[in-house]
Amino acid sequence: MSVDVLSETVAAMRTGRPRSVLTEARAPWGLRFQPRAGASFHVVLEGTCWFMPAQGRPLPLGPGDVVFLRSGSGHGLADRPTTPLVEFRPEQVNHSSPIGRLSVPGTGERAALLCGAYQLERARPHPLLISLPETVHLPCRPGQPTALRSAVELLRSELRDYRPGGDAIVSSLVDGMLVYVLREWLHEQPRDTAEGWAVAIADPATAGALRNIHRDPGRPWTVDALAEDVGLSRAAFSRRFTAQVGEPPLTYLTRWRMTTAGRLLHESGLPLGRVAQQVGYTSSFAFAKAFKREYGIAPGGYRKLAREDTGADEHSRPIR
Repeated sequence: MSVDVLSETVAAMRTGRPRSVLTEARAPWGLRFQPRAGASFHVVLEGTCWFMPAQGRPLPLGPGDVVFLRSGSGHGLADRPTTPLVEFRPEQVNHSSPIGRLSVPGTGERAALLCGAYQLERARPHPLLISLPETVHLPCRPGQPTALRSAVELLRSELRDYRPGGDAIVSSLVDGMLVYVLREWLHEQPRDTAEGWAVAIADPATAGALRNIHRDPGRPWTVDALAEDVGLSRAAFSRRFTAQVGEPPLTYLTRWRMTTAGRLLHESGLPLGRVAQQVGYTSSFAFAKAFKREYGIAPGGYRKLAREDTGADEHSRPIR
């Protein structure tokens, strides 16, 4: 069975639905976004603007540009770097549809942006997320079509001209943008100087080991077994995997077992003993001890809290 490591990793990082706001502004305008839990993104649909990070120089953005902030750090957006910023206030957003809408009146040039946020696991961040810079800027390059560009064009079209089913299409596109962003960033890293997950996903040995771990986390894997399966010596495999993934093979195996256990507790009704078996523990006691060490809460308590949180409609909450 083939396993898509990137898709499974993204699914494991996410803890809720994305939220997004179509922001239409006319110059002069400036918005300040406070730090938030999770990751933030902005897609320039029409016009131009400036992105002001918490640290560093302002960055000009044009139509089709995408900015992704892995930790949701505070930042600003404005028609010009010198325009004063006003606080982006969630209560200003019209949430009459799954995509919120915010209008900033003015008399100057118009800009349209999709501003949003993804809820990501912060207590146990995945090494892929850690490997990203805080700000990922993916500029639109005319004549170089990519899947991300196609998604942005579809977003622009659906948000510009309302048609039946538009809310569902836009919600799905926003949901998939995280994968498009990560895929394009990984692809753009130069192979001769890249490191971390940009190499791990493309390297046959490391990617093969990751697929094995993701496909069958309950198997009693050893470093020797993982190395043999990808055709490397134990020492060579361990060095390569650790350098690219950011942690040793068995450390990542434990991480993925606990991640899988968390998803099973959240999404399935399996008894704790069955969950323990599926992630490689023959003893429910040993599993509960390992789980609490990773999550800071017993498996039963985690399941209860996760199911209570599921009842909330994430789309009804304003972006913060």
